[in-house]
Amino acid sequence: MKRIEILGCPMDVATIGETSDVITNAIKADQFIQHVVVNVAKLVNMRSDSALDRSVRECDIINIDGMGLVFAARLLGYDVRERVAGIDLFHRLVGESAVQNMPIFLLGGTQGVVEKAASNIEISYPNVRIAGIHHGYFWDDEPSVVKLVRDSGAKLLFVAVTSPKKENFIARWQAELGVNFVMGVGGTFDILAGKINRAPFWMQSIGMEWLYRLLQEPVRLFGRYARTNGIFALLLAREMLLERRAPRHTNGPET
Repeated sequence: MKRIEILGCPMDVATIGETSDVITNAIKADQFIQHVVVNVAKLVNMRSDSALDRSVRECDIINIDGMGLVFAARLLGYDVRERVAGIDLFHRLVGESAVQNMPIFLLGGTQGVVEKAASNIEISYPNVRIAGIHHGYFWDDEPSVVKLVRDSGAKLLFVAVTSPKKENFIARWQAELGVNFVMGVGGTFDILAGKINRAPFWMQSIGMEWLYRLLQEPVRLFGRYARTNGIFALLLAREMLLERRAPRHTNGPET
């Protein structure tokens, strides 16, 4: 797994299979892995949010999520074969956890959403062990939720809370969660519960999944996309101008 840097943010170049193997092997070895995915919005917000920036940089694996970043990496000369979308990695790891008998904990969403998500996961993965679930509105009593996760015996924790809350929560409590693996999964539970739909594969493959999401939630997402995508385009243009003067190497150090 190679670590590169895009617009000042460290990122790991890996396929979803390579990422899953690293995580699964670490869990089997009783090691701790903190994982995060970075998309355009998160990368832009890291530049003005020092806590989010620190939380992301401290992660063991920082995957590239979003075709916008994949295209940007390629324009800057990096060999990035694919993105690792959080929801795709989630399914991969849940499937592996069912085979390896590694209990999971689902944290986030409304109570109805997380319950429905858990039910649908059990249908899709009959052998999965869900050690516990909890909604994502617990900010007035974080210690009790951390204890619930720790006492559940879960090996993998998936946190479906908006950014930057999930990244900062994980960074703040990772040592006390008692799990071997933790990652933020954003709106994954909403998709699993059928609350929102995921874009068709053809839209995902050409980097237009953001447009599909925007059409489903225009009020919530339009302002965010307009701001972060605009800033990202300007940052990338500046970086490309600098690259013409000082080309960088295409391979980063091993992580």
